[in-house]
Amino acid sequence: MIESLKKLFSAPQTEHPKLDAHQLAVAATALMVQLSRVDHNEDERELQAIVECAIKAHQVTREEAEEILSDALAHADDATSLYEFTGQINENLDQEGKQSLLENIWHVALADDRVDKYEEHLIRRMADLLHLNHREFIQARHKAESARS
Repeated sequence: MIESLKKLFSAPQTEHPKLDAHQLAVAATALMVQLSRVDHNEDERELQAIVECAIKAHQVTREEAEEILSDALAHADDATSLYEFTGQINENLDQEGKQSLLENIWHVALADDRVDKYEEHLIRRMADLLHLNHREFIQARHKAESARS
């Protein structure tokens, strides 16, 4: 586990090797962690939403999802840019997979019943880095909002 994380975070930024399922889950979760911290108020509801998204998206157990979250939290401060994660995700997910990830990111943003301007701005940046257009950005938000109803 530690070795796979070392490989994930020590890979040169210009090279994005194919990730195994766990590494992909950590990269996706790291984006969600960055979002949960952007408003300087890491809410427990957001962290629980991250765990739920990991369980659903990566077909892992709750224990595995909590371990992935723990790994992502530990590495969130070490990240120099979102590109570290989005570059890896772009190499490993198709458009549909990236849009599904963006929908999960919206779930995290909506978990505390408010989306502030910093969260929305960061999600827009993530969408751009994931090569998702405005329509896909809006669709992901609407799907996440509809799921809450």
